[in-house]
Amino acid sequence: MADRYKDVIAWALDHRLMMIGLAVATFVAALTIPARGIIAALTMLAGLWAIFWILDRPWLARFGVVRGVGAKVVGVLGVLGAMAFLLPLIPVIGQVGAGFVPVSDRSEISMIVEAPPGSNLEYTRIKAEEAARRARAHPEVAYTYTTVGTPVPLKTPSVDQALVYVKLVPKSERDLHQEELGQVLREEMKQMGGAQVSVFTSGFGGAMKAIQVQMKGDDARVLTSLAQRAAAEVAKIPGAVDVGLSTRGQKPELEVQLNRGLAGSLGITVGQVAQSLRPAFAGIDAGDWVDPSGETRDVTVRLAPEARERVTDLAQLPLVAGTGPDGVPSTLPLGQVATIRQGVGPAQIDHLDRDKVVIIQANVAGRPLTQVTQDITARLARFSLPPGYEITYGGESQDQAEVFTRIFTALGVAVLLMYLILVVQFGSFLDPLAILVSLPLSLIGVVLALWVTGDTLNIMSLIGVILLMGIVAKNAILLIDFAIWAREKGMPLREALIDAGRIRLRPIIMTTLALIAGMIPVAIGHGEGADFRAPLGRAVIGGTITSTVLTLLVIPTVYEIIDDFRSWAMSKFRRRAAQPAGHPVPAPASVE
Repeated sequence: MADRYKDVIAWALDHRLMMIGLAVATFVAALTIPARGIIAALTMLAGLWAIFWILDRPWLARFGVVRGVGAKVVGVLGVLGAMAFLLPLIPVIGQVGAGFVPVSDRSEISMIVEAPPGSNLEYTRIKAEEAARRARAHPEVAYTYTTVGTPVPLKTPSVDQALVYVKLVPKSERDLHQEELGQVLREEMKQMGGAQVSVFTSGFGGAMKAIQVQMKGDDARVLTSLAQRAAAEVAKIPGAVDVGLSTRGQKPELEVQLNRGLAGSLGITVGQVAQSLRPAFAGIDAGDWVDPSGETRDVTVRLAPEARERVTDLAQLPLVAGTGPDGVPSTLPLGQVATIRQGVGPAQIDHLDRDKVVIIQANVAGRPLTQVTQDITARLARFSLPPGYEITYGGESQDQAEVFTRIFTALGVAVLLMYLILVVQFGSFLDPLAILVSLPLSLIGVVLALWVTGDTLNIMSLIGVILLMGIVAKNAILLIDFAIWAREKGMPLREALIDAGRIRLRPIIMTTLALIAGMIPVAIGHGEGADFRAPLGRAVIGGTITSTVLTLLVIPTVYEIIDDFRSWAMSKFRRRAAQPAGHPVPAPASVE
């Protein structure tokens, strides 16, 4: 193998057929990537076969394309061809998509059941049990756990909300993926009337929906109307599911309007009215009670449920209006100083940065988060807003942007530190550039691996990219370091590069195969939650394969081009430094 690679690297350094094949083959492969399926694979293989067959024809040498000055041009074009493989991958990156965290099957699903605003605890319990019963009808479900009336994470406690936890059977014992079962449950819950059910298949972020569109303004009614129109637009986006508003509409309420003039003349304040209403609705602590079994229970006293709903009963609530001549407090009914009527009001009022805000919330299913967010942003950009109202974005898309920015910053710092260390190691600012060229070659394999496996560019695959930077540079360092050492021993550059390829080929192949073998279990992602780490292994394997193949051919050629540039620059510098200074012209002698 080493002897064969020695011949191959000699061809590459001569800038002959191998470099032309490398340049053209990368473009042919890139052109077929956006087309999925077996047709794309056959087209790519046929194209590569045709290219190498044509390049192998003896009549091609008659044109002298790879001789003389043309050889240098072909070598440069070959390197640019390998690097230009990244440009056709831009549409593929759009197909790969980006997400915050990988889609992971952890054998658990959460469902948020939201009854109509104002519903009591019993009604919410009935609807939650119905949702749990529908979920348990599937053989993939092991059991359900329902919590009614407790606060949903990051939400205000409310008796009209319930959380249903669905535990699935182990991944190996079912045919449906967690995401697929979640979509089935989502469609079934739409048939359940009297409540809105949101299905969460991701174990990260709790029960918070991935997309959070924040609409801010001053007037709550105008804001709610605008948010409802925007939510209707978001619901039309493919991949946006469980669309809803944070306000959850209107709920019934009792409005008590106090006649302040009359109440003031009687010595009744707004605070006294509020204190009288609080025990009637919230209740007051009446002490403890020991039941027959000996257990102590808290006792809370408040109006009966039907009395809290009838205006006539509330109008009879007594208010203390001072004390009489005998020192006994005098009372009068609430209806004499206040008007009580039934109405509706917002179920929830949220504030963000001291502005009223209504959040349009949605989950993502069937498409990457980035693609859905981009479609929503483009659609809402055409949404007309009155002055004083604005739209901002939060949720996972904001978290993803922040995390990706930090990861790319860390990646840039890592490459810079790598370059500085190599500069110190090699004692040259140009030699490390040949090593850094190998880094973008690994991105080709990363994108291809994610595209083939259907993964997204997420936090785990980006960690794999950072890991690749050190792995990929290692192969180039092995080649360049040996070539520099051989040149210091007096070997010509061409022979040093060929000898470096022959000697270093085996350790490069061995370390690459060992790395791929170690990453295969991670890439397979077998077991509960193991597919969360799978994109990391797949990105590393794909990047390692392509970078190894391209590095063995491109890096020696790049290093020779850099050395030619260095020789040319040094010759220009020496020629300029060797130019003799002009001879001084003696001044004519003065004649007295």
